[in-house]
Amino acid sequence: MTWQPQSLPAQHPPVASGKVGVLLCNLGTPDSAEPKAVKRYLREFLSDRRVVEIPPIAWQPILRGIILNTRPKKSAHAYSQVWTEEGSPLAVITRDQAEAMQKRLGNGVMVEWGMRYGTPAIGDRIDKLMRAGCERILLAPLYPQYSGATMATVVDKAADKLRTMRWQPTLRTLPPYHDDPLYIDALASDLVRQIDALPFAPEVLLLSFHGMPQRTLELGDPYHCHCQKTSRLLQARLARPGLRFRTTFQSRFGRAKWLEPATDAVLAEEARGGTRRLAIAAPGFSADCLETLEELAMQGRDQFTEAGGKEFATLSCLNTSPAGLDMLEGMLRRELGGWI
Repeated sequence: MTWQPQSLPAQHPPVASGKVGVLLCNLGTPDSAEPKAVKRYLREFLSDRRVVEIPPIAWQPILRGIILNTRPKKSAHAYSQVWTEEGSPLAVITRDQAEAMQKRLGNGVMVEWGMRYGTPAIGDRIDKLMRAGCERILLAPLYPQYSGATMATVVDKAADKLRTMRWQPTLRTLPPYHDDPLYIDALASDLVRQIDALPFAPEVLLLSFHGMPQRTLELGDPYHCHCQKTSRLLQARLARPGLRFRTTFQSRFGRAKWLEPATDAVLAEEARGGTRRLAIAAPGFSADCLETLEELAMQGRDQFTEAGGKEFATLSCLNTSPAGLDMLEGMLRRELGGWI
């Protein structure tokens, strides 16, 4: 007896399938610059075991009893200094990057964006892509340097969502790109453009990366090494007479020892040592955010000038610059190879 395929039952729901999706992912941001929204964001962020590796039985009482009752108001004030009419700079820029990639990649790919903490949530975006028929999804964490507290936690969150799905999409992940020629070329060309446009010639270019606890390096996280390699490659491309480079780490939190040297300490040290003209770039950030627009551009300026510095400039991240979008398109097309 020969098997004969049966037609679908009349009540079978229509199913979208056969498409390819791209999900750009960044760290996250509160929904507003109000303390209540910031508290909600910080609770999610600082409860991630990848971010704070202290056992929850010891950490959660500190988080809920002290930090979430004191830090949200201070952080909300900082966010209010950089908030725009469209919302958080990080969210707006990440959205604009996704829209630009949609135009560049065309109708054969559906591009969305999501945040690891806050909204739009990664799981919700995977749902949206899957409902649209994207059976293959490229997860693209926009972190050049790998860390368990950044890239790994994005993959964790995507896996949490997949764990709930009967029909799972096939997933690829954009690798860290700390030494990718596309990334180094984009950074070098964009920073040269910005430096040449300054009204002064900097004596020092500070390359500031987000800090991590020292123990992450000791436990095998490659983040510190990735940052140093990015810095070495970039310095080779940006070298010019009279310009010194320093690599630093910002955004220290808590009492534990963090990667050094610290950006704030070096800013004051340079000014006290006679440096009068300084520029600072943040090569580890794919988009300007609180840490670049408030911590570096505002606090950093004060730290430098109060210690005796005169001329100070914070250089923009790649954001939606032509160099940045060319780089992002090139990396996405490479990782989509065989799918499009």
